[in-house]
Amino acid sequence: MDITGPGIIPDQEYLLQGSILETSRDVLLHRLRGLCDNLETGPEMFHDHEMVYCMTGGAGPPVLFRARRSLSHQHVPWHLRYVGQVDVGDKSRATLLRSCIDVSTSDNLMQFLVEMGFKLDHEHVVKGYLFTKGRMKITVSKIFRMLESNNTETIEPLSQSYLVELSIVTTPGQEQVQDDMRNFAEQLKPLVQLDKIDHRRLQVQQI
Repeated sequence: MDITGPGIIPDQEYLLQGSILETSRDVLLHRLRGLCDNLETGPEMFHDHEMVYCMTGGAGPPVLFRARRSLSHQHVPWHLRYVGQVDVGDKSRATLLRSCIDVSTSDNLMQFLVEMGFKLDHEHVVKGYLFTKGRMKITVSKIFRMLESNNTETIEPLSQSYLVELSIVTTPGQEQVQDDMRNFAEQLKPLVQLDKIDHRRLQVQQI
């Protein structure tokens, strides 16, 4: 049961991630159509431009904000997302857990971030499909590199794979949502293996 109410802000994200090859995309989409709430209408398609702004300083990790806008629906407001560090304290946890804040903003978002001291770190285009299952959100998306800054028309795919993410944003202390996520992820095997991926370990391996 979701206890979200007035004055209670959902700011905890439980997350599982995986990837599939482009050749397996349609099979996975068919499976998700049968499992999710979008059975009659199909998934929501999105085509977005995302700009990642970074602020460094002090002894702590850099602060990142993700500014995102829809390229297919120009009237939709800009979307700003803050994602905190992954909580790895509980090794038995079935999913990643991190703090997050999502808000809609006005069109002068980039100017505001720059005036606050943030610098553009990188930008990309993402295209994909959004499914929902109760309060779970499942996205299947491909990320594209922009060959020219601010040019969302000249792009190329980063890889031939699709990123698959399963997430729930809820209030603190809702650890039981992990069971729903784990059970749903089991139904997607062997098409995709959804797991808790520690991106900090990946960064260390790349150094």
